[in-house]
Amino acid sequence: MDKQTEIELQAAAFRRLQQHLMEDRTDVQNIDMMNLAGFCRNCLSRWYQEAANEKGIEMGKDEARQIFYGMTMDEWKANYQTDASPEKKAAFKVAFEENVTNKG
Repeated sequence: MDKQTEIELQAAAFRRLQQHLMEDRTDVQNIDMMNLAGFCRNCLSRWYQEAANEKGIEMGKDEARQIFYGMTMDEWKANYQTDASPEKKAAFKVAFEENVTNKG
């Protein structure tokens, strides 16, 4: 497989993952994703931002999230985010430390 085709397939897989998380499974909470998988929608938007920045494209966290989510974080939270239990919040602190803080 040539490099361009590989890039196009990777981009298509990313777009499908984005669609799955933003349209098909809005019921899945970011905190649950982070606690189980070590990443969430916010991580994906941050990775998008980092890739843009590496290409010399100035992009902040809020802009990247709006691009990934297709709406502002306030809109997402109002429409889809539910309250997390104290147990989930405690697990999130551990998952965040292990998967985000220690990754730089």
